[in-house]
Amino acid sequence: MSTVIVQPETSLLRSSGKWLATHVVEVFLFVYGLWVLLPFLAPLLMDVGFSSVGKVLYFFYSFFCHQLPERSLFLFGQKTMYSLTEIQAVWRNTNDPMVLRQFLGNETMGWKIAWSDRMISFYTSVWLFALIFALIRPKIKPIPWRRFALLLLPIILDGSTHMLSDLAGIGQGFRDTNQWLAFLTNNALSVSFYAGDALGSFNSWMRLVTGILAGLGIVWFVFPYLFSAESEV
Repeated sequence: MSTVIVQPETSLLRSSGKWLATHVVEVFLFVYGLWVLLPFLAPLLMDVGFSSVGKVLYFFYSFFCHQLPERSLFLFGQKTMYSLTEIQAVWRNTNDPMVLRQFLGNETMGWKIAWSDRMISFYTSVWLFALIFALIRPKIKPIPWRRFALLLLPIILDGSTHMLSDLAGIGQGFRDTNQWLAFLTNNALSVSFYAGDALGSFNSWMRLVTGILAGLGIVWFVFPYLFSAESEV
């Protein structure tokens, strides 16, 4: 009768793999939470004088976000958001997005978060809905792919129309004035709601709402399958 000897390394790997497989959501919340949090750390580092480290974060996240300052939130300054005109007045009088995105802020205006407002809405909502899922996951069933597609459609439409609008030049496209919306609503709301990207504007609301819907759709569609695979380990 032969005896099977299990190497300590093999046993440790199996135990580690089993633990990881049974804590997929928790590991995701921690790792992804760092990913979501670090862009908020960038303006803090700039404000307390660790600008070199802050600039590293801005540079790293610039590969994942356009970081246009007029579509970003600012911390530690006079206002939470600034218009394109205000940015141009203190930075450079240009509509070139590659130049505009280089503006990080200053001591008076504060420092922009390394995510744009859309990315904050989307990435943060994924984390928050994942946390809710982790708390009540036995009760959550995956939504059909058609419903998932419907939850993604608003952000696709909003993002693509912004992209098409920007082809006319930053600050000059149909999504900058939203005259089409003013016409459809018979100018029932204020000019500040229709034009620009400030908090409370149509564009700002759309980036917030569509990001939340997309985050909800991704978690509701994907995570129940992760949990199902987790329970089979």
